[in-house]
Amino acid sequence: MSSAPDPTKIPAAIQDRAARLRQEIDDYRYHYHVLDQSTMSEAAADRLKHELSELEAKYPSLITADSPTQKVAGSPLDRFTKIAHSTPMISLADVFDEAELRSWFDKAAAAGAADFFTDIKMDGLACALTYENGQLIRAITRGNGKIGEDVTENVKTINNVPSQLQNAPAKLEVRGEIVIFKEDFTKLNREREQAGEAPYANPRNLAAGTIRQLDSRIVASRPLSFIAYDLIEPQPASFSGAYQQLRELGFRTSGVESVCSSFHDLITRLHSLESNRDKLQFNTDGAVVKVNSKAIFTQMGVTGKAPRGAAAYKFAAEENVSQIKDIVLSIGRTGVVTPVAFFNPVNIAGSNVQYASLYNADEIEKQDIRIGDTVVVYKAGDIIPKVKQVIMRLRPDGTKRFDFAAELKRSFPKDTFKRDGVAWRLEGGSSTTLTRAISYFASREAMNILELGTRASAELVDKGLVKSLPDLYNLQADEVARLDGYGAVSADKLLASIEASKKAPLDKFVAGLGIPQVGVRTAHDLVAHFGELDAIKTATLDDLVAIDGVGAKVAESLLLWFRDPDNLAMLDKFKAYGVDPTPMTVGTKLAGLTFVLTGTFTRSRETVADEIISNGGKVTGSVSSSTDYLVAGTGGGSKRTKAEKLGLKIINESEFAKLLA
Repeated sequence: MSSAPDPTKIPAAIQDRAARLRQEIDDYRYHYHVLDQSTMSEAAADRLKHELSELEAKYPSLITADSPTQKVAGSPLDRFTKIAHSTPMISLADVFDEAELRSWFDKAAAAGAADFFTDIKMDGLACALTYENGQLIRAITRGNGKIGEDVTENVKTINNVPSQLQNAPAKLEVRGEIVIFKEDFTKLNREREQAGEAPYANPRNLAAGTIRQLDSRIVASRPLSFIAYDLIEPQPASFSGAYQQLRELGFRTSGVESVCSSFHDLITRLHSLESNRDKLQFNTDGAVVKVNSKAIFTQMGVTGKAPRGAAAYKFAAEENVSQIKDIVLSIGRTGVVTPVAFFNPVNIAGSNVQYASLYNADEIEKQDIRIGDTVVVYKAGDIIPKVKQVIMRLRPDGTKRFDFAAELKRSFPKDTFKRDGVAWRLEGGSSTTLTRAISYFASREAMNILELGTRASAELVDKGLVKSLPDLYNLQADEVARLDGYGAVSADKLLASIEASKKAPLDKFVAGLGIPQVGVRTAHDLVAHFGELDAIKTATLDDLVAIDGVGAKVAESLLLWFRDPDNLAMLDKFKAYGVDPTPMTVGTKLAGLTFVLTGTFTRSRETVADEIISNGGKVTGSVSSSTDYLVAGTGGGSKRTKAEKLGLKIINESEFAKLLA
C-alpha cells in the first residue's frame, strides 16, 4: 500500500519541473497580456497552469509569492497612464472536468449558496468602465488586476459603449469584455488577404492590440464590441440582478446567462453551452460559474489570485499538453515508417488521447522532438492527433536527439530500410510488405494454409490477384490454376485450405494479422484475456499492460494497429468474406504452470505448445527458476543442462501427456 507523498520532501525533479513551469507561464502571460502575442494556444497554457497548481497543492512549500498561481496575469503598459482599480479585477481558478466542478460546488453549497449563476467565458480584453452622473469618465484595462491602463479615449469609439446614460446612479462601475465577433474578424482577414497583407492571428489579440493603439482613429475603424458581465457600483444583491440592471441601463450582456439551483441543472447547462459554442458570435473556451449571492460570494473570500465563490469551467480543447514517454516506429501497408509519440493520456476535443503522429524523420529533426519533452498536442479532425510544438523551456536535462536509423535497426533487426525523400521505407516497398504478410498469415503458426508458399504468395501479389490479406478469400480456381507450379488439383486443394481457415482459432487469426511485436504467444495471451477481437480492438493502454507478458512496447504497437483506418477496413473485409475465427476455450489442467520445450517431438513443437496454452499453461523460451517443467524431446542441450543445475522437473513427451489425462 503506497503512502501519500511527504509535502516537506520535494524530489529534485519536481522542484525543477515547477521552476520551469513558472518561467514558461510567465513568458506566455507577458506575450499574451502585454504584447498581445500568442506563444501557444490558451488551452495549452491553461494546462500548464493547472499542472503547476496541482504540484503546489501536493507540495505547498513550492508556492512562491511570484508564482503565476498567486497573481493576476499581465501588467500595465508604460505608454498609458496607470490607474488603480476600485476593487481588484482578479482572475478565476480553472476546473477541467465534472469531478473538479463538483468539488467546487460542494464547498460553495457548504458556505450557504443555494443557486448558481452561469455565463459564457468570452475571449477578449477585460475592461472596467466608470460613469459619474451618467457620463463615461474612465475606462481601465485589467492590467495586473490592481492597476490598469487608462484607455478611455479608445473605448469611447466603441459603438455599443454608451457615453451618456439616462437614469443612472451618481456613481457607476461596469465591468465587461471587449471582443471582436467571429464574423467581423473573418471579414477583416478576408479584406487583408485581398490586399496582400498577412491575416490577423486571432480575435482576442486583435481586440487587445486595438484598444492599446495610441491613435483612436485606428480603434474606431475596427469592429469592437463591449459585453458587460458585472456591476461593481452600486452593488446589487446577486449576479443575476446585476445583469438585469446592466440591460436596463443599456449595456449588452452575452444573452446566454442563466441561474441553476442544483448540480444536475448546472452541469446540464454547461454541457449545453459547450455543445452550442460554435453558434456564439464570439470565441470562448469555457463558462463562468459563480455563487449567485454577492454576499456569500464576498464571504467566501479569495485564495491566491482567485475568488473561492467562482470558477472557470473549461470546455474540451482541441489542444492539450503532455510529456512524451516513448517514440515508436510503425510500418504502414505501403512499407512507409511512421514515428508515433506516446505520452501521458490527455483529453483533446472530448476524447482521451495518448499518442500522436510525428509524420516522419524530417519532422522529428525539424522540431527536435525528444523522449521526455513536454509538447502541445492538437486534434483537428484527424484520427491520430499531431504534435504542434515542443515547449523547450520544459525539456528535462539529459534528453537525447532521436536517432531514427538506429531505432529502425533496434525495432526491426531482420528488415532493410531506405530513405525515400522525407520518409523511411521498407526495402522492396508495398509488394514486399504484402508478400511477407501473406506468407506469415498462411504459415503453420498462424492460419495454417500450408498449400500457400512464399513463391505463390509473391506471384499472387505480382499479378494483382491479392492486394490485401482478405483477398485470399476471394480467389477463383481458374486464377490459382494459372500460378507457376499449380494446376486444377493443386488449386482446389489451396482453395479448400483457405476455406477451412475461415474457422481457424481466434488467437491464430490475431497472430496472422502481423501486428508488430505480437507473436503467437502474445496473440494467445490477448485472446485468452479478452475473449473476442472487438474487446482487443477497444482496449486501452492500461488494459493491455495489465496482461502478463504484454509490456509497454507491445501495448503501444497494438493501440497503433487497431487505430489505423486501413487495418480496420481490412478487418471489415475479412468479415465480409466470411472469415469467422473460432473463440478460444481455455482449460485449467495446467493453470499457473510454466513450461519450456526442448529437443524433437513426435509431433510439431507448435502442437505441444498449443496443448499447454489451451489447458491454461504458459510456454516460455528460456529456462529460469520460475520454470515448472522442462518438456524434453529427443536431443536437447543447454536447456536440459540448465534445468538440471536448477533442479527443475524434466519430463518426456509421454509424461507430459499424463499431465493432460
